[in-house]
Amino acid sequence: MTDSTSPHPPTLLQATGLRRAFGERVVLDGVDLSLAEGETVAVIGPNGVGKTTLLRILAGLLRPSAGSVLLDGRPVRTADPQSRAAIGLLSHRAMLYDDLTLQENLEFVARLHGLRDPRRVAREALEQVELLSRAGDSPRTLSRGLIQRAALARALLHAPRLLLLDEPFTGLDSAAAGRLTSLLAARRPAGLGTIIVTHQEHEAREIASRVLALRAGSIGRAAA
Repeated sequence: MTDSTSPHPPTLLQATGLRRAFGERVVLDGVDLSLAEGETVAVIGPNGVGKTTLLRILAGLLRPSAGSVLLDGRPVRTADPQSRAAIGLLSHRAMLYDDLTLQENLEFVARLHGLRDPRRVAREALEQVELLSRAGDSPRTLSRGLIQRAALARALLHAPRLLLLDEPFTGLDSAAAGRLTSLLAARRPAGLGTIIVTHQEHEAREIASRVLALRAGSIGRAAA
């Protein structure tokens, strides 16, 4: 793996000319976004500006009306499981099954990714977010903050090359938010990249190496 502390780390993600329209409503209009290995970038903007749409396109869950997304030089496409396997996503939906325990949920995800020893991997992921003591609980019994931590464990479980976080601080208390900051910092030496979309500018500036603003369908550097 290339040292992410080098002056010019390799590009991990390159999004070019992204456009997305829903009928006559244009949400994204010519978005360019790059992410280097080991970098954390935050995209800020008010609710409804298109941040979630951008993240879904980067994750390969939504096809852009125009433009392209490359991850490690390979196109990210909605029908390409191989490229999406390198991506971890924390979205507004926790993507956890209420009929399974947290342990069972994460073991299921570990098997989907073809990881060895799913039980161990699941327990380590829960331990990362300080939920190991709740491994036997169903998601339906958890508070909003605990659900957010469990969803984060799911997104981090397979050590994705690219981690995409949609409003990751929602429901987290100060201790959990600090833990999230530490987890993201630990990814950088391995050259793993993270993109956060949020309307919480203060938290974004504490966690990201670059802060960009999404306005009127395009991206630019946020004011200091």
